[in-house]
Amino acid sequence: MSYDLRSSVTAPSAPRRPGADALARIGHPSPGPDPADTSPHAFPDGGVWRTEIPSVEGPEALAVVLKESSRLDVPVHRVSQGSGVWMLTDAEITEMVESCAGRDIELCLFTGPRGTWDIGASTRTDSGGGGLRARGHDALAGCVEDALRATALGVRCLLVADEGVLWTLHRMRAAGELPADTTFKLSALTGPVNPASYAVYERLGADSINVPSDLTLAHLTEIRRVSGAPMDMYVEAPDDLGGYIRMYEAAELIRRGAPLYLKFGLSRSPGIYPYGAQLRDLTLATARERVRRGRLVLDLLARHGADGGMSPLGARLPGELRRFPVPEGN
Repeated sequence: MSYDLRSSVTAPSAPRRPGADALARIGHPSPGPDPADTSPHAFPDGGVWRTEIPSVEGPEALAVVLKESSRLDVPVHRVSQGSGVWMLTDAEITEMVESCAGRDIELCLFTGPRGTWDIGASTRTDSGGGGLRARGHDALAGCVEDALRATALGVRCLLVADEGVLWTLHRMRAAGELPADTTFKLSALTGPVNPASYAVYERLGADSINVPSDLTLAHLTEIRRVSGAPMDMYVEAPDDLGGYIRMYEAAELIRRGAPLYLKFGLSRSPGIYPYGAQLRDLTLATARERVRRGRLVLDLLARHGADGGMSPLGARLPGELRRFPVPEGN
């Protein structure tokens, strides 16, 4: 199926359950979907799902993704990078911005210092205390510096792993310190696991919220009862996020979690953050394979009649979201 669509949403369809017909013929009927579980939300363009290729760490990896997505006919709405703005030169960022603009793909770069790379010991304890949060004023300021630098170079989507950084950047956006069309994506490593926390991140300024890949379908329905903010979810998660492979659930993830970004990660692969030339071969190989994994998911959706409802290529805005009031002068 070709996805060369720029201005219209692919027609939604009634999906079939994996193996349903064959199981029914031997006396194992599949349970039908409960209409009450279907998410009532969509992207502002009317679509219910988009795609994302994560861990695209620089211009060379991006070139591989663009080449493979063309070869395999994989539609890409967004690419994201995990090492951080501070790990890229101005020239590299500019090249990525221009390459993505040429294909109408959203580029998302991670902001600044994080606890896991800081000098504090808490993230290295068994409890992992502090996580990816920005430790102290200087780390917060580093994230702000990254945001200002990236947006000045044309980046319009920033990845955030700290609620204080998120609220700060949202206030800057509201004050005109950052472009009004800048969007903020919450990291998978700090993603909320219940409806109340999901709603809080939306109100703090998140435009796209990554949830852990081990949330159940019922959890997604619970979240959708309180928030329509776009959700990001790994259909295949990296090992450090559990290594889950949920391809056969893709149609249900969309039905329950819409509006949803399907993220094509890669299990059984070493980590590549922070990226450098010493990891070049691995990074390019995994970038290529992530696109192939995307093709596998799209093929599966098509076989089950569940590939309708994709947002037009080039779509990036989240729609109207609920926010906490931003105090003036504070």
